[in-house]
Amino acid sequence: MLTLCSLLSQSKKEQKMAKMVAPLNGKQNHGKHYYTMDQTMFEIDTKYVPIKPIGSGSYGVVFSSMNKDTNEKVAIKKINNVFDSREDALRTLREMKLLRHLTHENVIALKDVMMPIRRRSFKDVYLVSELMDTDLQYIINSSQTLSNDHCQYFLLQLLRGLKYLHSARILHRDLKPGNLLVNGNCDLKICDFGLARTNNTKGQLMTEYVGTRWYRAPELLLSCNNYGNSIDVWSVGCIFAELLGRKLIFPGTDCLNQLKLIVNVLGTMSGADLKFIENKKTRQYIKSLPYTIGIPLTRMYPQAHPLAIDLLQKMLVFDPSKRISVTEALEHPYMSTLYDHNANHPAQVPIDIDIDEKLSVEMIREMLWREMLQYP
Repeated sequence: MLTLCSLLSQSKKEQKMAKMVAPLNGKQNHGKHYYTMDQTMFEIDTKYVPIKPIGSGSYGVVFSSMNKDTNEKVAIKKINNVFDSREDALRTLREMKLLRHLTHENVIALKDVMMPIRRRSFKDVYLVSELMDTDLQYIINSSQTLSNDHCQYFLLQLLRGLKYLHSARILHRDLKPGNLLVNGNCDLKICDFGLARTNNTKGQLMTEYVGTRWYRAPELLLSCNNYGNSIDVWSVGCIFAELLGRKLIFPGTDCLNQLKLIVNVLGTMSGADLKFIENKKTRQYIKSLPYTIGIPLTRMYPQAHPLAIDLLQKMLVFDPSKRISVTEALEHPYMSTLYDHNANHPAQVPIDIDIDEKLSVEMIREMLWREMLQYP
């Protein structure tokens, strides 16, 4: 059994934050109790007892908790002032709608959504999910030794989860190491579906997120409207390369620089490889880049298994129509000793998470409330 021995100790920041968790005089109201954490108020159901902070970001704060009814440890994410941004509110609604229908061991499970006290004026959303130890970004940046077996096993689980999503006609569109949660026994689960769309969505391009540009497929960087499952495969390739080399393969500073870095590694594209680019000016820009033969991946990752390099080369293909599919990647010889075709069940039905982007805040709030009612 693969393990990650050095991942489970609390960081100094976590220890400092944990000391700041305190109940407010045991105050309870409407089946809720209140805690302060990192100078933030939390209004949570009485069946949950906070344990320690896990992390924080622009979305809010995540902390571990114990469900007293089931004695199960969970993660609770508080999304602060969700309606201050229509985009954040839509992302939250989309993620809740999606996760309610997904059941796969390599996709994070949303176990509960806490009902707020006030239907028409609530500001925060509390999502309760499975508790994981860390994420793949932390592992990549750590001193933890990663063997070929580790890389194989992480990749297997990522591809299995992705195949399940694609069987439900879902594009994740934001795969990156920080969105892959990991346990000390190397279990991996895909999370953060705020940018997910059905794969028949047209004309809805990726919003510019600096942190995700590095994993974004060429067709998205080039603003192509007609994209599909292959955008997620490119992201998997970038993640796989980062596992092998412990650093970003394409750390672009902006979209144009990102494209230059891709061409520098893959080499100058032929005219046939550029036919998928719809905009003539964009196609001409790629043609205008200085000629380069590229950098062999064997030179970039000299310690990698030859079959790992072969699979990586098939993922990082500029033309999406020539990129390997998720199923083909799972059936590649590099994965053959691990992948069991019969154990990878598809989603039962396609999932529709398309939401009118022009909904009013009041309607989004009402739809969030109705979605919360779907959880026990």
